[in-house]
Amino acid sequence: MPLELSTLRYDANGLIPAIAQDHATGEVLMMAWMNAESLRKTLEDGNVTYWSRSRKLLWTKGGSSGHVQRLVELRIDCDRDCLLLLVDQTGPACHTNRRSCFYTALRDGEELVISEPIA
Repeated sequence: MPLELSTLRYDANGLIPAIAQDHATGEVLMMAWMNAESLRKTLEDGNVTYWSRSRKLLWTKGGSSGHVQRLVELRIDCDRDCLLLLVDQTGPACHTNRRSCFYTALRDGEELVISEPIA
């Protein structure tokens, strides 16, 4: 049964959170926002496309950096209000040039950077 985009629960701005996870390792790479148009484009060509809330436009991951995300599998949570994108990530996912955007941990009440930028 094909995905009916209208069955997803978008917020008041027409957006749904999308978590990108490495399909092979399970590492959580990033979180961004999608709308129906970006999700449709992602499903059509396999290149993950998000919605930029600040720029108010679609952006395909890696369009300028070359650090692309290819969709391997899309998962929808039980409430249909969040997406999990299992991806094949080329290069770093974070704009800080780190593999993951989640490079800061809270340990013993202190913030600790646990991942350095990729050289």
